[in-house]
Amino acid sequence: MTTTNATVRKEAEASLPSFVRRRKWSIADMLIHAVLIFLTVCTVFPFYNVLLMSFSNSAAIAKQAVYLVPTVFDFSAYSYILHEPRFLKAFLVTAFVTVAGTSLNLLGTLTGAYVLSKSGFPGRRLVMSGIIFTMFFNGGLIPFYLTMKNLGLINNLLVMILPVAINTFYMIICLSFFRTLPAGLEESAKIDGANEIQILYKIVLPVSKPMLATIALFYAVDRWNEWWHGVLFMTNVNLLPLQALLRELLTNYQQVLSSIAASVIVQNTGLHPEMLKMAVLIVSVLPIVLLYPFMQKYFSKGVMIGSIKG
Repeated sequence: MTTTNATVRKEAEASLPSFVRRRKWSIADMLIHAVLIFLTVCTVFPFYNVLLMSFSNSAAIAKQAVYLVPTVFDFSAYSYILHEPRFLKAFLVTAFVTVAGTSLNLLGTLTGAYVLSKSGFPGRRLVMSGIIFTMFFNGGLIPFYLTMKNLGLINNLLVMILPVAINTFYMIICLSFFRTLPAGLEESAKIDGANEIQILYKIVLPVSKPMLATIALFYAVDRWNEWWHGVLFMTNVNLLPLQALLRELLTNYQQVLSSIAASVIVQNTGLHPEMLKMAVLIVSVLPIVLLYPFMQKYFSKGVMIGSIKG
């Protein structure tokens, strides 16, 4: 009987997939993986549904609100967006704001955090108190607008860069990280004759790539999604950022559909409001989504591996 049970067990194990045979799976392992797979599906499915709806059409949307498999591929929504005369200008504006803004963000945040991480910096606590104060209090929208107007930043792309040059929260993250670096790194560099700028850019930043990549990605997402300052300070429609233009397209189309001729417009164009909404979402997030895989490798790397050799 024992031999028979052992033979049956071996045959059952042989029928399992190879990746299961390589590891002794317990019931707890299977439950954990099942829960993780379920959560992954719950996370990915909304994005999957948005993507399919953006390629759908009015008839398909009328039949089903949730998509499991694609039934039709209609590029009307994307055509409507891409054929907007101001689309290319808005894209270039947003690209400039993202690249220039992120560069300035990193320059100001990293240098400021590095200086404030020095215990010998005079007035460090007073400066930090002033920085933290800005996280809880501000002058209000009207004084902010008047300040930008007095600085000549109305209808100026710098209005989407300079007022948000430093994010206080991100600076505190960098400051906390710099404080964890061993003092031996800087001391050895000073012995070799390096000054503070050389220490920052040749010693500190190379061992801070995971933190640097994370902060850069956060800033890039913020600058790419910039629309409020564009709406508030840009009276020239040719200077609107991409997000503000997409918002305007969606709002205008929904206002048109609120008229009596809405059904006729949808029938003639084949463009359902949900299609346009989902296409706007895809266009607005796609560049940042494509950026994530290139930054991901820095998130899991050890920060201090190989930085000090004893």
